[in-house]
Amino acid sequence: MFTHCADPSQLEGLSWLLCYLTTGKQFLFYGSFLIVIALLVVTAPVALLFGFGGALAARSQILPLRLFGKGYTSMVRGVPDIIFFLFVPVAMDQGLEYLRHLWKCPPSDAPVWANNEFNVCAAAKIPLSTSPQIWHEAYGFALAVVAFAVVFGAFAANVLYGAMNAVPRAQLETAEAYGMSPAQVRRRILIPQMWTYALPGLANLWMILIKATPLLFLLGIEDIVYWARELGATKSAIYAYPHPDWRVWYFLVLLGFYLGMTRVSEILLGRLTARLSRGQATMAGEAMRKAGA
Repeated sequence: MFTHCADPSQLEGLSWLLCYLTTGKQFLFYGSFLIVIALLVVTAPVALLFGFGGALAARSQILPLRLFGKGYTSMVRGVPDIIFFLFVPVAMDQGLEYLRHLWKCPPSDAPVWANNEFNVCAAAKIPLSTSPQIWHEAYGFALAVVAFAVVFGAFAANVLYGAMNAVPRAQLETAEAYGMSPAQVRRRILIPQMWTYALPGLANLWMILIKATPLLFLLGIEDIVYWARELGATKSAIYAYPHPDWRVWYFLVLLGFYLGMTRVSEILLGRLTARLSRGQATMAGEAMRKAGA
């Protein structure tokens, strides 16, 4: 980055360290923190949407829909998360490419799945091999978001389902007595009231989601764990900036990052809980009422 960094062998001390910390790979390491934050920002609402749909399906009066909602939450919660994190991206990738294969590729007698390999024509690849690298990275990131959303959506569905059941039945019956339709009761009474009961469970899921982001490394995405291991490993004299094993220092940076994310989340979630609990017939709401009395 700096002109005096052109020949690292002539550097020493602070100048060497400054040049080392401003190399291209170091900036990729810094940018990988944004990837983790982007995953959290995108996955959280998508997982909440999955969970909301699963909770409503589990409460549905339509038997197939109710079975689907309960089956979704039970299956995902009963299978190790790592299986879904690895299965969903592969299944979606091959499924989408197979559909494109049927649409874009000329008819062929050769099987798509053969000898433990998945073979489609070049036109069916997503993205195309000629596409810029940014599209390959964006596609991999999108598959990771779906995988995380499927897993955490199931847990969110269970939390929201319990929160819906925690809303006092008397409030729903009162709304029905005033002539509200089931859809109006759900939209105006049930859903606004449930958030107070759901927030503690959703807050825990958010913390777990933060801790699960290093699994991006297993999905082939160059996240902070990948670069910490890559840059921190021992570099011999054949490298421009040789150094001993510095992985402990890189992982200490990750430790500070995750602790900081957790602390900021605790503060924001605490304020949100206080806001939602104000005036509610819950333990938190009663505590606030007595404190203000």
